[in-house]
Amino acid sequence: MKIKTIVMTMLSGLLLAACSGVNAEKAATAAFPQTFVFECDRNYAFTARIEGGQAWLFLPGKTIGLSPAASGSDVTYSDGKIVFWNKGDTARLEIGTHVKHACRNNRYLAIWEHAKLNGVDFRATGNEPGWYLEVSKDRKLLFVSDYGQRRHEFDTPEPESEAGGRKTVYRARQNGNSLEVIILGQPCRDTMRGDSLESTVTVTLDGRTYHGCGKALH
Repeated sequence: MKIKTIVMTMLSGLLLAACSGVNAEKAATAAFPQTFVFECDRNYAFTARIEGGQAWLFLPGKTIGLSPAASGSDVTYSDGKIVFWNKGDTARLEIGTHVKHACRNNRYLAIWEHAKLNGVDFRATGNEPGWYLEVSKDRKLLFVSDYGQRRHEFDTPEPESEAGGRKTVYRARQNGNSLEVIILGQPCRDTMRGDSLESTVTVTLDGRTYHGCGKALH
């Protein structure tokens, strides 16, 4: 009986730990917005934003907010007419009798949509080493380099623009760091993916120069 009691106590502890882990994961998911760009069968695509316990769907021609379909559920949302099921990078969308199966998140596109929904006005990326730049007017200019190892934030300065709007320059100094961003209105091809973006971008941080491509998000 004593051994049985010990085993039951251990099992109860494991179950409590597992539940605590699940609850912590749910809390973390609820605390930070998540953005997905789902590509489904028959070339149907839509953006989904999970934020504050709700799911916002940006469907072709309309935006819809959905609430959790059941108490405690963190994967199914509905407004009574539309049902959205999501688990990781997979999803299913039901609009009346129309069901979109095999929806998969395009992580590359989701990163850009996430920045846009966060209020970023311009975004650029580069390779070798990997870096990205996010410019938010009247807020912050963020530069992350060396595959995420270095992160620098600056108050967004007033841009310097040339006549015709083909060149924009940002210059900032903060916390002992110096940054210059040059955005040229010239098409640029990503060296890794081969995608073509509208702007050629050069970033110089403390004398080190990075080259890449970018585009306006708003």
